[in-house]
Amino acid sequence: MSERAKVLKGVQEKVMAGQRIGPDEGLYLLQRTDLLDLASLANAVRFRLHPEKVVTFVVDTNPNYTNVCETGCLFCAFHRKPTDPDAYTRSVEEVMAKIEWAARQGATTVLLQGGHNSDLPLDYYLDLVRTTRRRFPGVAPHFFSATEVREMARVSGLSVREVLEKLKEAGQHTLPGGGAEILTDRVRRRISPKKGSVDEWVEVHRVAHQLGYKTTATMMYGHLETPEDIVQHLEVIRRLQDETDGFTAFIPWSFKPANTRLWKWVQEPAGPNQYLRIIALARVYLDNFPHIQASWFSEGKKTGQVALHFGADDLGGTLIEENVHKAAGYVNTTTLDEVLLLIREAGFRPAQRTTLYEMLRYF
Repeated sequence: MSERAKVLKGVQEKVMAGQRIGPDEGLYLLQRTDLLDLASLANAVRFRLHPEKVVTFVVDTNPNYTNVCETGCLFCAFHRKPTDPDAYTRSVEEVMAKIEWAARQGATTVLLQGGHNSDLPLDYYLDLVRTTRRRFPGVAPHFFSATEVREMARVSGLSVREVLEKLKEAGQHTLPGGGAEILTDRVRRRISPKKGSVDEWVEVHRVAHQLGYKTTATMMYGHLETPEDIVQHLEVIRRLQDETDGFTAFIPWSFKPANTRLWKWVQEPAGPNQYLRIIALARVYLDNFPHIQASWFSEGKKTGQVALHFGADDLGGTLIEENVHKAAGYVNTTTLDEVLLLIREAGFRPAQRTTLYEMLRYF
């Protein structure tokens, strides 16, 4: 047996025995393991956690309340300066019109995205949550990334904890995992120097978990990160999950370079093989995460289907509306019927879930 085969066998035995792998082993799986061997290992972990051949999804939408952002990340094609002619900030009523439209189509989750807009007071955000809860009791306000919460705290003069407490009082109980990008300060200083450190992103989620929120963790790769950065990102969120048990799922996607200032440093966009490796590694490495989410949207429908055999147990949302990737020239749409078909074609039974992974109905 070759040395490479011996190392893989040792990692496989460790994982199948329910033991945790470390960063060096994670790096080995990411860089040196045959893709199908990694898929087999990840799939074994997936079915140990979720024995039934069921894949979940959520009916959701991702509208925006503003595109004004003073942070100016190099990877973002969506943001605008306050003085740009196409900059906008929507009123609460305008946002509610978008939520009403989505609710009529069956949406149960709204992931509301915006920017770091210092003209917006905390009451604006609280009104968005309160009004959503009052008018659309069947819709979960899955609003505001960690960096948006930090901006609310900065503008209001309150602590992150106080802001999260007020949002919770208004009716919010989950946070999306946006703003993570790559959780190493070396990369963050290069692609989003004004967005805050790893510790600051982690602290928002830590406090949210302490207050009873459930959140997701994300990763945007395929730009200036190294394989070591990817493994370190997984290590950061795994440690926090050990501490708080507040994450519901991990969601990776690849960087879309069109119309961004970062495109000139990205010689070759990440492809399906890299995505499948990261999905599979995440399922093996994040042994304390309940769910790994595949994406028909960011990586293409066929790749999303294949990812369901690389450790993922969820296919994300129907995304009735999405504008951030669209600004980078990437457009992909679907319908409820097509999501059901994608899951069935992959060999699984579809199940619609809530934001908190509660089952609503099986198909």
